[in-house]
Amino acid sequence: MSQLTLDGRQVPFEEGETLYQVARREGNSIPTLCYDDRLAPLGACRLCVVEVEGYGRPVASCTTLAEEGMVVRSSSPALEEHRRTLIDLVQSENPTGVEVDPLRGAQATELAKLAERYGSGGTRFAGSTSGRSRHDDPNPMILRDYDLCISCYRCVRVCAEEEGDHAISITGRGFATRITTEFDGFLEGSACTFCGQCVQTCPTGALGDQRALRYQGEPGDLEATRSICPYCGVGCSLDILTKGEKIVGVRPALDGPANGGALCVKGQFAWEWVQHPDRLKEPLVRKDGELVPATWEEALDRAAEGLARVRDRHGRHAIYAVASGRAPHESAYTVQKLVRTCFQSNQVDNCSRS
Repeated sequence: MSQLTLDGRQVPFEEGETLYQVARREGNSIPTLCYDDRLAPLGACRLCVVEVEGYGRPVASCTTLAEEGMVVRSSSPALEEHRRTLIDLVQSENPTGVEVDPLRGAQATELAKLAERYGSGGTRFAGSTSGRSRHDDPNPMILRDYDLCISCYRCVRVCAEEEGDHAISITGRGFATRITTEFDGFLEGSACTFCGQCVQTCPTGALGDQRALRYQGEPGDLEATRSICPYCGVGCSLDILTKGEKIVGVRPALDGPANGGALCVKGQFAWEWVQHPDRLKEPLVRKDGELVPATWEEALDRAAEGLARVRDRHGRHAIYAVASGRAPHESAYTVQKLVRTCFQSNQVDNCSRS
């Protein structure tokens, strides 16, 4: 395995790794704003620059491949002053003092944390700002608060490179640069599928999860619990956000083996049904024309009697079962076993089958 010198230490690397990847693996916290593991390195923000012996100027570590024998410095007084100046410039684009609620997105506090790290208040280069929020967009899922936008283009790139939608793009130049859709319309009228990947990659909260933000005033500490999306059989990993006993949001797991940080519109935004007041919490059976609470034994006996009555009256082919794609494999097996063994029928299907 090849080696290079990073901050005075010999470290190994594999062919094809960038200096940023090597440094991060070694526990080095090189800052960046335009970087996302899922996207091709861009080197636009220039926060991740490092010094390499023999190079005339600092280079972006996210786009520079590691080479045998390189001598790299990831931190120096000159580099830290360079990064502080860049953060001050970026902060001047944002309203000073705005607190970004982590419910906006998985990486919404990246800029805020870097501003705290480098002591940037956003006033050093105060002046003109860019961005124009679209609070008039009626969609109930994605907040378009472009006053917080720093034109890192991560949202545009994840929409194109990961989702393949190309629903959002960039228009204008200089301070007129802004994120937009085709014909500057609403998201509902664009190619957007509301997967939410743009929300989860945004480092400033300019794009936010409106469903989750309904709960931003909920008391309690924000906690994340790893789980699996129940909507289909793909098995996307996600983190369920809670405050106390209440679910306040859902985020895709960036390290999920099946989804790699992606979710569909249902997995990302359709979670509030879990705690809806109309959700059934116990079995109900109909008595005298009214649905009333019952025990599981009574409900199962009633269901068995009904199925047997249909079979006896109309024959075994009157029974048809559809297994849920949200159920585990054991439940699907049990359904087909019930139909084939108890009713001698092969009329069983699954809603996941296209």
